[in-house]
Amino acid sequence: MYQFWLRFFIFLLLWAYMIVEYSLNKGISMLFLAAAVGAFFFLSLQRVSIILYLGLSVVIVLHGIFFVEGNLLTIILLLYVTMISSLRLSENKLRFYIILNVSLSLIVSFVQQLLTIELTIMAVLFYSLMIMTSVYQNYFKEQKNLYEKLLGEYRKLKRLNLSAEQNARVEERNRIARDIHDSVGHRLTALIMQLEVLAIQSKNEGYRELKKMAEESLEETRHAVKALQNEENEGIATVVHLIRKLEAESHLFVQFTIKQGVLSIPLSNEKSVVLFRVIQEALTNAMRHGHSKEVQVIIGKSAIGDVTFEVSNMVHKAKSFEYGFGLTNMKSRLEEINGRLEVYQTNNQFFVTGTIPALEVNNDVASVIG
Repeated sequence: MYQFWLRFFIFLLLWAYMIVEYSLNKGISMLFLAAAVGAFFFLSLQRVSIILYLGLSVVIVLHGIFFVEGNLLTIILLLYVTMISSLRLSENKLRFYIILNVSLSLIVSFVQQLLTIELTIMAVLFYSLMIMTSVYQNYFKEQKNLYEKLLGEYRKLKRLNLSAEQNARVEERNRIARDIHDSVGHRLTALIMQLEVLAIQSKNEGYRELKKMAEESLEETRHAVKALQNEENEGIATVVHLIRKLEAESHLFVQFTIKQGVLSIPLSNEKSVVLFRVIQEALTNAMRHGHSKEVQVIIGKSAIGDVTFEVSNMVHKAKSFEYGFGLTNMKSRLEEINGRLEVYQTNNQFFVTGTIPALEVNNDVASVIG
C-alpha cells in the first residue's frame, strides 16, 4: 500500500507545483485537481479498466491546454500516468494507451508552442522504453507462472509416488498378516487341541506345560498381528508426515490440531487411506487457490465416535466456486465409505470439512486368529 501512497504523493506534488507556478485560474485548476485525484484513487482497485486511465489523461490534457501557461508539466504528468499504467494494463491495452498519450503530448506541445524535435524524440524514446519494459515484465511473469505450475505438478507427482509406496507397504503387511494367520495361527491352534487330548489321555503334566507354551505363542502371534494392523491404520501418522513434507517443500505453514480421543478411534486400512487422500487434496487445493501460506488442519472426534476433519485457509475475497476434479474426487471417496464432505466459504476463509465413520467391528486381521 505504501507504493500507492508514494505514487499519489508524486502525482499530487506535480499538480500542486503546476497550479502554483503556471495556473491561469487557480479555482478551476483546483476543480481539475479534485477530478484527477478522484480518478487516481480508483487506480488502486484490484481490477482497473483502461477507461479510467483514458479519463485521467483527458483531465490532464484539458487542464494543460486551457488553464495553464506553456510548460512541460502537463506532458510530464502524462508520462508519469503512463508509467503507472505499465504496471497494471495488459500489453495490447498499454500499447494503445501509450499511442494515445504520445498523440496527446504532441497536441499539448503544439498548442503551447513547445513542439521541438528534441522534445518529440525524447517522448518517443520514453514511451518506447515503457513498451519494452512492459513486454519483458509480461514475459517474466508468464515464465514465473509456468515455473510455479510445473513445480506444483512435480510435487504432486512426488506425493503420488510416496502414496503408492505407502500403499504397497500396506498391502505387503496385509499379506504377511494373512500368512501368519493361515500358517502359524492355525497350526498353533491345532497343536493346542492335540496337546489337550494327549494331556487328558496320558495324565502327563508335561503335555499341559507344552500346551501352555503353545497358548502363549498363539497369544504372542495375536499381538504381532495387531501390531501389523496398528501400523496399517496409522492414518493420523501419515497425515503428520504429509504436513511435515509440505512445510519443508512448499513453505506452507500448517497449524495442525488433534482433538482429544482421536488417536483411539479404530480405522480400517481403506478409511485411513481416504483420510490421508482427503487431507492431501485439501492442502493441495489451499496451496493452489489460497491467498495465504497459512492453513489450519483440525482432526477431531464427533459425538458418536466418528473422525471429523476441517481444513481452512484465508481468501482475500469470497467468490463463487465449483466442484472441480479434486473436490469431486474427495466427495466420491468419502461417499464410498459412508462419509460426508462439505465445502463452503465465508468472507475471508475457505473451508473443507467432513466426517469419516469409525470402524464398527474391528475384524480385519486380528480377528481371523481368535
